[in-house]
Amino acid sequence: MENIDRGEIKNLIQKKIERTKRKIISYKEFTKPISPENSIGRITRMDAINNKSVVEAGLREAQKVLSGLEYMLANIEKPDFGKCKKCNTDIPVQRMLMVPHSPYCINCSD
Repeated sequence: MENIDRGEIKNLIQKKIERTKRKIISYKEFTKPISPENSIGRITRMDAINNKSVVEAGLREAQKVLSGLEYMLANIEKPDFGKCKKCNTDIPVQRMLMVPHSPYCINCSD
């Protein structure tokens, strides 16, 4: 990653970390247990339980992304930052921000 501004990437990573943290807080709010004393009806309760499962999956994915972003931030000053672990080519910045938990370029990610 010779022609990149690490400061700019660091700012992008930090902004994405903040957005992801806010998303995680929101997901945690929606994954709270559904109280049985609330009379919302059987079908509505089943729908709420299903929605909770979907949000929990989103929460897990957001936590995975946050972990990847934090790893990227911690390693941004290393000389091999932004290099694919398989082929050693530069990983595009947008790919790193979209899939921060992947140390591979798009070609090697299969």
